[in-house]
Amino acid sequence: MKKILFGVSAGTFALLYGLLALILLIVFHFTNVPLVTAVIITAVVIVLQFLISPFLTDLTQRWFYKTQFGVQVPDYLRVFIEDVCRENNMKYPKIGIINDGAPNAFTYGHTKNNARVVLTRGIFELLTEDEVKSVVAHELGHAAHYDMILMTMANLVPLVMYAVFRAMTEAMRVTDSKNDDNKAALVEGAIAAIAYILYILTQYIVLWFSRTREYFADEFAVRATRDPEALSRALIQIGFGLSTHADTRAASDQKNKNRSLSVTSTNAMGIFDTKASKSLVVSCYEDGEINKAHIKNAMKWELWNTWAKWYELNSTHPLISKRLEAIDKLAPEFGRAPFVNFDLVKPESYLDDFAREIGISILPGCSVIAAVVTGFIFLINETYDKFWISAALLVLAAVLSMLKYLFTHPNREYAEANVAGLLGEPKVSGIRSIPCELKGTVIGRGDPGCIFNEDYVIQDETGIMFLDYNQPLFIINKIFALFKSKENIDRYAVVKGWYRRAPIPYVEIYTMEVNGKTKKVFTYGFGWIWRWIVLILTAALTFALLTGIIAFV
Repeated sequence: MKKILFGVSAGTFALLYGLLALILLIVFHFTNVPLVTAVIITAVVIVLQFLISPFLTDLTQRWFYKTQFGVQVPDYLRVFIEDVCRENNMKYPKIGIINDGAPNAFTYGHTKNNARVVLTRGIFELLTEDEVKSVVAHELGHAAHYDMILMTMANLVPLVMYAVFRAMTEAMRVTDSKNDDNKAALVEGAIAAIAYILYILTQYIVLWFSRTREYFADEFAVRATRDPEALSRALIQIGFGLSTHADTRAASDQKNKNRSLSVTSTNAMGIFDTKASKSLVVSCYEDGEINKAHIKNAMKWELWNTWAKWYELNSTHPLISKRLEAIDKLAPEFGRAPFVNFDLVKPESYLDDFAREIGISILPGCSVIAAVVTGFIFLINETYDKFWISAALLVLAAVLSMLKYLFTHPNREYAEANVAGLLGEPKVSGIRSIPCELKGTVIGRGDPGCIFNEDYVIQDETGIMFLDYNQPLFIINKIFALFKSKENIDRYAVVKGWYRRAPIPYVEIYTMEVNGKTKKVFTYGFGWIWRWIVLILTAALTFALLTGIIAFV
């Protein structure tokens, strides 16, 4: 594995820094723009950020997440960590525990010798000892592979590319203002365009590199535990939310009665993308045996829906299904059979749904762009009598926006559902949703432990699901998070809203009933009010232009 690790890292850095050297050579050869200072400043800022970020993160964790460091972990985990550290010549990491029932784990630091591994209480409550060890081993793998340093070095390239783009854009503006060298302005503009394209390209290379490091961390965990199935079960539970052991529901019910239990009694390098680690736990244990059909059911969206591939392309982490397949390839080495063999037949092509949803999503914006472009053309040509066409295009944009809203927020018949059933729906995305009603216990915040996070995680009889609580104004959300949201944790709730997947499964809250009191999210209604206002105003403008009430001379 070390040779492969080195080869992938060396190849990636050769490509990234080769592209960086290329753009800098082009700049120095074709222009007189002094980029040295900008590049040095960018590099220094990144290095300083890397040096101080672990200490700042320590403070953030203590202040805003109430993370407790120095907590004594269970003996089985302490011994395991000591063994892994000894085998990999690394120091015992600083362990932090967040007192939140939502499962999450991540690591940060400079090197393998000053790593911090942070775990939520939910990790201990929802996973078995073997699964906890596999999650921690994954985090230790990031530290052992020096991923913190490597990702910092990789991220430096797109940031410098962007600095080059900004410098060339400014140089072009200055040259244009002087009106003394059109050729120089064209060259600077061309280089700025190339730099921006390379900025986007290198960002995607860095994302690919990050996903590759996740595969290596998974392999590290498998080799450290010699139990590929434990890591697969952990990924399925935290990522898909599929409980893979029979006592999870009973244990969770018992622990829900003891939420006041101190954390100390639990005798961007996370297990998932920080944007996608807000998932669900669904029971897939039936009659004492693991029901693989439930696992396959949850995998359908990732393996069939075109949106999944798009989200993965823009993610720091691979799709869970792909990670499971990679782990299964290691299973024979340890005398194990593959944990999940996905053999379901795709019933139809989902590409048409993807195209339709893309169209629904972009058409309102396209109409606005068309209105601006036509208006500019009419202004340049002084054909003011045609401005009504641009106004009519704005009316069309308003109508299309309303139709899009109808699609994204379908009828308000919120059918009762559970997490397991929602997970098996392959035709869902950030655009297409399913109205639903979930009932269960709120076990924690969406961003586990964060006092500024207004979102929730709810657990029903089949699993847990992320709840998106989002009022129209940002400040209202933060006030709610600071002063009100904690009141709903460890309470039974009835939630109505829209189930989506983008890429994490979540429910956008419309109403949330706790202790007989219903809390309403006004974003949905505000969205309709705003769209009606825009439609009325644009229609009035069009009418005024057509009838001559408004005229340009």
